[in-house]
Amino acid sequence: MIRAVKGTRDILPPASAVWNKVEAAARRVFALYNYAEIRTPIFEETSLFARGVGEETDIVSKEMYTFEDRDGGSLTLRPENTASVLRAYIEHRLDQNPGVQKLYYMGPMFRRERPQKGRYRQFYQIGAEAIGSDSPAVDAEVIEMVVHLLQETGIHDSELLINSVGSKESRVKYNAVLREKLAELAPKLCEDCQRRALTNPLRVLDCKVPEDQPIIETLPSILEYLDDADRSHFRRVREFLDDRGIKYRVKPRLVRGLDYYARTTFEITHGGLGAQNAVLGGGRYDGLAESLGSKVAAPGIGFSIGEDRLVMTVEELQAAAVEPLDIYLAPIGENALRHGAILAGDLRRIGASVEVGTDHKLKRMLELANKLNARYTLILGDNEIVTQTYGLKDMASGGQESLTRQQILERFRTYEAAKS
Repeated sequence: MIRAVKGTRDILPPASAVWNKVEAAARRVFALYNYAEIRTPIFEETSLFARGVGEETDIVSKEMYTFEDRDGGSLTLRPENTASVLRAYIEHRLDQNPGVQKLYYMGPMFRRERPQKGRYRQFYQIGAEAIGSDSPAVDAEVIEMVVHLLQETGIHDSELLINSVGSKESRVKYNAVLREKLAELAPKLCEDCQRRALTNPLRVLDCKVPEDQPIIETLPSILEYLDDADRSHFRRVREFLDDRGIKYRVKPRLVRGLDYYARTTFEITHGGLGAQNAVLGGGRYDGLAESLGSKVAAPGIGFSIGEDRLVMTVEELQAAAVEPLDIYLAPIGENALRHGAILAGDLRRIGASVEVGTDHKLKRMLELANKLNARYTLILGDNEIVTQTYGLKDMASGGQESLTRQQILERFRTYEAAKS
């Protein structure tokens, strides 16, 4: 038997209903903040991610799915989407549009990492980018939107962590100090950190190996090496968050896993996700557009939510129960089935969810209606067709009443209006 490839899985009902609810909640929140959807290809030229994400990151050096195209070019399944959005922004000259460009996306990403709870090799992200401003007010609004989005999905007991990794100039000074400290400490760290200590010292701070954490905690804080402009920017971001009443904790060693971050970085964690407990992360990436070939400055900030992990949290909190079926229509006989199909169409047009039975044996259909968690069963037989009255059975109470076709339509029209 052929099975799903390791690190991938099928999203089946009723779980798929939770995914739809999470995505619908995200779309509602994005609309409130004036974000519009962008859809980029799932594969790009490999150089886009090597230049955008960083050649020394684990994503580029270990985890990308890269293949040679028939014309000899190198293509990669997207491991993240910010670089793709910036590529589209540059290619289609979105800088010519008025104001900050606010874009959101949803879709699959691909990384060949070790599968664990909430992490897959084909995984899904919900993300957004605000491009065209370096204002700390934009940073705070993006973080506010993220908090709003999580609350909309029923997640309230999460923790917001923030930091500043400074501008390129600040990081040059900090990296020099960090490299000096790591020359002594690197031999005590994991193999990856020993390599990072030489190639990109800042990446050491992003290490997830538990045994390395006590050593990493002894390293100097980047906040001590911010220049005046970076320090002022970070202070103003915190002031804007304080004004909104958004609680946060400054985590000086929060750097995220991608090279393009500058100044503000943030994560939101939730305790129900095990050791790797980040639900989402993001930050500012001033300079990324220029590194990808933009002729004009395009400072920006964005985030991505691990949708797999977000859905898992929502399911565990039981914050998105699957909607029960409104009506199970139980036709007894072929004539009733034809008649019922028309009635089902009328009910669906007013917003009721309907499943039409095909068994023709009432007992079996009532059993199935129970298993499908139907609120009502509508019974149709030859007599009901002749009299144009139907038996509507309340599956919770067991009570049954006879209603005309018009009465049924009015009942569910009112019912669906109340639900919405």
